[in-house]
Amino acid sequence: MTIGRRQFVRSAAVAGVALRFGLRPDGAAAAGPAPRATRILVLGGTSFLGPFQIKYALDRGHTVSTFNRGRTVPRVHPEIFDRVEHLNGDRANDLKSLEGLEWDAVIDNSGQRVEWATMTAQLLKGKAKRYLYVSSTGVYYPYNSSNVAESHAVPLVDDPPREPPAYSVMKARSEITVRQHFGEEGSIIVRPQYIVGPGDPTDRFPYWPVRFERGGEILAPGRKSDPTQLIDVRDLAEFMIRLCENDATGTFNAAGPAERMTMEQFIQGMSAAVASRHSVMWIEDYEFLTQQRLTYAVPWILPRAENLGHAQINIDKAKAAGLTFRPMATTVKDTLAWYHSDAVTDQRRAQPRFVLTPEREAEILTAWKARRG
Repeated sequence: MTIGRRQFVRSAAVAGVALRFGLRPDGAAAAGPAPRATRILVLGGTSFLGPFQIKYALDRGHTVSTFNRGRTVPRVHPEIFDRVEHLNGDRANDLKSLEGLEWDAVIDNSGQRVEWATMTAQLLKGKAKRYLYVSSTGVYYPYNSSNVAESHAVPLVDDPPREPPAYSVMKARSEITVRQHFGEEGSIIVRPQYIVGPGDPTDRFPYWPVRFERGGEILAPGRKSDPTQLIDVRDLAEFMIRLCENDATGTFNAAGPAERMTMEQFIQGMSAAVASRHSVMWIEDYEFLTQQRLTYAVPWILPRAENLGHAQINIDKAKAAGLTFRPMATTVKDTLAWYHSDAVTDQRRAQPRFVLTPEREAEILTAWKARRG
C-alpha cells in the first residue's frame, strides 16, 4: 500500500515517534546567554561537530579559539569563523601555537591517535580547567550485552593485537591519558553514538531522507522491533558546551532519541518527515539479509553477536546532565535541505556512498519476492 505523508502525520504511531525524538515541543536547547562567559579551545573545529559547538558557544557569550591545520572548509556556518581566534598547527608534531595560552575548557574533537591526546593533554595541563574528550560508544565493542552504561567494561587491547590499535581501542586509551593528565575532577569524556544531521561527512544517515524523497518501493531491513539509536549533531554539540559551562566531570554516553525507538518507528518517522509516494517492503529475515550482505543501514545494524547491544546504549546519565533532543522530523528535513544545498558538491550527490544503490536495492527486493514465492 502506498503511504502518504498526511496519513502518517495523523497516525498515533507517528505521534509516538515524535515524542521519542523530542523532550519538548521545539526540541531545542536554550540558546540564551550562559551563566558566565567561558574561554573555550576547540581542537579541530571545522569539520562536522565543531561548527555547531562554536556557533552555540558564541551564541551563549563564550570566547572560542580553534586549533587545526587550517585546511578544512567548514560545511556549515562558515560565517561564524571570523569571530573565532585561529591557532594553526598539527596534532602530530606542531603544538607551538598553544604554548603559553590559557582556557577554561578544551574540547578535543580531533583525537585520532592516542599520542595526540597525550601530547595536548600534557601541554594543556595547568593551562585549562577542563578537558572534554570526544570519544565514541565504539569503546564498548564488542557489544555483547544490552543496556550498555558508562560502567560497562571497555577493552584496552585488540584481540589479536594490532598496530596501530583499532578505532575503539584508540579511543579507550585516549580517554585514559586525558584522565591521567587532568584527573577525574578535570576530565569530561563524551561517548557519542551515530552522529547525524546537516554537515554529515558520511553518506550513512543521509541515505534515508534521500531514499524516501525518491519514493517508490523502499526496502526496510531488519525486524520491526530492532532497536535503533542516533544523535543529532546539534544536540550533541550543545550538550558538550553546557557540560563545560557547568564544570561537569565524568563520562557520558550520548545517543538518542530520549526513549527507545524501534526500526519500525524510525521508518514511520521518515515517512512522516519526507513527502513522497512510496511503499515499504520489510525484510525481517536475518539470514537472507546476511546472504545479501546487508547487515547495516545506519541507524540500524543487525543485532547479533558482537553487535547485539550496538543500538542499546544507556543514556540515563546524559539525560540527567541536560542532554536534549530535537524531533527526528527536524533532523531529517534539515539534513535533506543541507544535502541539496551548495554545501554539498554535485559530484557527491551524483556518486553517493549509500548503503544501497537503486540497482542493488531492486536486486535484493526481487530476490526476496522470488524466495517468498
